[in-house]
Amino acid sequence: MRRGLVHVLAWLLATGAAVTLSWWGVHTVMAGTAYDPPRALPVTDAGATAQGTKALGSPTHRPSPSTSPSAPTSTPTRTPGPSPTASSSSSASSSSSGQVKSYDTDGGRVVFDLGAADATLVSATPGTGWSMQLWKTQTWIRVEFSRGTDRVSVMCTWHDGPPHVEIGNY
Repeated sequence: MRRGLVHVLAWLLATGAAVTLSWWGVHTVMAGTAYDPPRALPVTDAGATAQGTKALGSPTHRPSPSTSPSAPTSTPTRTPGPSPTASSSSSASSSSSGQVKSYDTDGGRVVFDLGAADATLVSATPGTGWSMQLWKTQTWIRVEFSRGTDRVSVMCTWHDGPPHVEIGNY
């Protein structure tokens, strides 16, 4: 009987040590990789242009596409899309008195804080493989997602009334 208890006690100690060692090894490996980076790109004020238009986005500037004569003049800022491993979704909140609305498109997601007489961009997140351009003036905000020849534009205007959002695929 005493010999059986010694064997059970030895087995329990060996099993406990093995489980502890395994847990420590897995915990050490997974500690830095358990969370995906956030998908939302921060939107900050990058300064005003000569026409009074504010360009927003990351400081990574790329050549802008040519604009047609009928298009409003502003300085776009291009930002690269997220890494292919980014898969978490983001939520937006705002401290202002407007209504926060999210618009999901083929090219990405745009979140606006829509007030009674104006709007604010909360976040703009391109989808995997898409890039993004952003324009902002005193009366409208435009976010354009592009991939190859595909274009998706999200336009929020409030120059002649409350904010209105239009989504167009080109």
